[in-house]
Amino acid sequence: MDRDLKHRGGSPAEARQRKVVIRGDPSPPCLTPARQRQKVQLQQQSSTTEEGSVVDEESASISPELASWIKLSAKDLKIRQADRCWAAEVVKDFRENLLKFLRSSSDQPFFQSADFLNTGSYFEKVKIHSPDEFDMMLKLKAPSRFNMKQLDDGLFYQIELNRPTRSPIQAFLLENEHTLSSSKVLSEMHRLVRKFLKTYKGNDEQCRWEMNRKRLNSPAVTLSLCRTENSDELISVDVVPALEVHPSQGWPLAVRNGPDVDNWLGKKVRQEIKQLPCFFVPKRLKGRNLSEEAKESWRISFSLIEKKIITCHGNTKTCCESNATKCCRKQCLMLLKSLIEGLKQRFPKELNDLCSYHGKTVFLHTLSIRFNDSMWACQQLPACFLHLLGALQDHAQRGSLPHFFVPKCNLFSPAIFPRKALAFLVSALEEQKREGLPLLKPPAPVSPLKPMTPYSEPSSLLTAVQPVDATFKSKLVLVFAVALVCVLFLM
Repeated sequence: MDRDLKHRGGSPAEARQRKVVIRGDPSPPCLTPARQRQKVQLQQQSSTTEEGSVVDEESASISPELASWIKLSAKDLKIRQADRCWAAEVVKDFRENLLKFLRSSSDQPFFQSADFLNTGSYFEKVKIHSPDEFDMMLKLKAPSRFNMKQLDDGLFYQIELNRPTRSPIQAFLLENEHTLSSSKVLSEMHRLVRKFLKTYKGNDEQCRWEMNRKRLNSPAVTLSLCRTENSDELISVDVVPALEVHPSQGWPLAVRNGPDVDNWLGKKVRQEIKQLPCFFVPKRLKGRNLSEEAKESWRISFSLIEKKIITCHGNTKTCCESNATKCCRKQCLMLLKSLIEGLKQRFPKELNDLCSYHGKTVFLHTLSIRFNDSMWACQQLPACFLHLLGALQDHAQRGSLPHFFVPKCNLFSPAIFPRKALAFLVSALEEQKREGLPLLKPPAPVSPLKPMTPYSEPSSLLTAVQPVDATFKSKLVLVFAVALVCVLFLM
């Protein structure tokens, strides 16, 4: 399946450029380099002006109330600095001590060369509401060359060694002595983390770390940081073991061309991205009656590359730098993540298959189409977000959302996302747009992220008592009034 996200539409300048190509009207060969540069600059200025007018028209069609609501919601998504510092310090201490434990563990030498890669929304700086979720990929040393047998459209693979080995990885091979078992690697990761938690206490005495149960089809070892006095979860951490594909190996054939970022980030950046390593995480294919090889599948992961793309997201390569023009790209993604979170809270059963990665995929496709920085000006935040929301709705209506790196893999296919759930998503998005996006800001957690100190208990208790029920207040006033009347009467 081709990239369905490559729309035929676009800016008037893009349409004009396509017409020029069709008519075969190349630039005259007699133009000097200076004249050619001048012509390109004029075309870019014209394109920027026309694109700006398109965005202005989109903004004009938005009601002032909706625009204000979107801007207000975007401001509320920012994480408080105090929470950010505390959470980062706690997770950093956990990560460093776990790494020391693994490197000094003599019972499993395969994990001694491990190293952590910080991935996920927090490290991409698009985490919303509170820093309560962290993703950490544990990079494991893999053979420089191995066979990658494709099991689906290019997302899941079976990994086989080219030749017999005596390296520590042999402990995780199947009986055929060449197929690498994903379940064995993940089980050993669980065992090592469980052993680590028996001696690790953490740097905050008011908290304790707990390991969660294994989740079906999850490639992660999930841990929770909880309060010592109760079971309230403050932070969730996913530790994902990952095999790095050596640069000499190259990406699998299904993703060998790299992501479609030529118009957005440029062909040079695309080549640089293709030189970066991708990873395989131990995730099992969905479905019943799987073959033995499918049960030991590995899923390809581009988390590190996604982090690079979102961090360096501008067409001009200077977007959002300290002294450069700021854009609203990341704000739009955070708003979309917030809306998806709100929909999942409101309809947990109907939208169980929906996740933030669907929004992230739509976001990356949209950036590759609306690639000019001028189309993401900060003052155009409401229009840009509604355009992104419309893109998600369009993909859901068509039942087609190609994976950004694996275009043949449709994240909205019936096998992955049931049609009934997809139809419900379309209706829910339409209802949200019609009613002014009421779920854009889901309710924040009741308990604060950081554990309470002895000095904060009185004020916290007072805060907890203040929100008295309105009906109770009315009855209390009525009783007091009756009592006052009776006293006056007796006097």
